[in-house]
Amino acid sequence: MSEPSDPAEPYALVVDDGLIRMDAMFILEDASFRTFEANDGDKAMERLARKHAVIVLLFTDVQMPGSRNGFAVARETAARWPHIAIVMASGHLRPRPGDMPEGACFIGKPFTADMIQDHLQDILPDGRKPALLRRRAHARSPSHA
Repeated sequence: MSEPSDPAEPYALVVDDGLIRMDAMFILEDASFRTFEANDGDKAMERLARKHAVIVLLFTDVQMPGSRNGFAVARETAARWPHIAIVMASGHLRPRPGDMPEGACFIGKPFTADMIQDHLQDILPDGRKPALLRRRAHARSPSHA
């Protein structure tokens, strides 16, 4: 888990296998999120049950070990903690209707930092965006071009 010095920075939970999880955590930390991590759906739900009050974003792979895949984790998260925004990623599976909860977004792998940050601009309300993303959105607005 990262420990930036600004206590106002929001938390994200990243669920994926080792290397991809580390890459996603780096991208989110670069965007000023604090991060928690889990390597399977069961650990993700345990972490969410303990830390849901501070987590604003779930970034999860679709395929993972454990009794829950990413779709199941996303649906349960949306039902139990609707304040948590959800980004799902996969290089193999594409979601079918009903796989993802309403409001969740999907990113194909391989992904880039810009792809993730663009999706976060769309799904996170300003009050839940880290300062860096709020500044980025402000700089991109037509009145500041």
